[in-house]
Amino acid sequence: MNIRVLIVDDHAVVRSGLRRVLDSEDGIEVVGEAGDSQHAIFEARAKRPDVILMDVVMPGKNGIETIPDVLRESPGAKVLILSMQDDPHYVREAFAAGAEGYILKEAADTDLVAAVREVAGGGSYVHPTLGARMVSAEAEERKRAEADPLSDRERDVLRLLALGHTNQEIAGALYISVRTAETHRAHIMQKLHLQTRAQLVRYALAEGLLNAEGPAD
Repeated sequence: MNIRVLIVDDHAVVRSGLRRVLDSEDGIEVVGEAGDSQHAIFEARAKRPDVILMDVVMPGKNGIETIPDVLRESPGAKVLILSMQDDPHYVREAFAAGAEGYILKEAADTDLVAAVREVAGGGSYVHPTLGARMVSAEAEERKRAEADPLSDRERDVLRLLALGHTNQEIAGALYISVRTAETHRAHIMQKLHLQTRAQLVRYALAEGLLNAEGPAD
């Protein structure tokens, strides 16, 4: 049984090249093409492909924004993003939107075929270069979070709390709602594993927050 593929890319020459590569493979058949999100949705509904090979940058809706639409029309399909965008941020967005794979356009033909077969079989695929970058980026994010678990806004709230301000006063100083100020306070206490205001003040002193200029000055 052939893997039925729909190619979505706004460049006809790219679609032609991809079709040539995939149609030359045993067990893979290109059943349709589309140059934008609107036609991709129509083709997904009409052809019911097993794999939708989707570019990111297209006229109108981009490929990532189009993923939920094509999956709604063809629920059994697997989306494999094929893009020049090599930022790990795009990969995370694509998977969050429902993609099962992400491969770069610079990939070899054999890698493309392997990626199509992988996602069609129920697996997931990330281009090796991107996979390494994602691991590195996530490690850096973890390192930053461990060194300073608080956001800039939470540090502002912490400083004002340590100075003795009420939630209402903090809300006014930072132009946020009282509920938001309360939420920030709860997150701060949770992240820092603090139980009392005295502990909070000690932490703020140790971090030098009470000596820094802030919104309340």
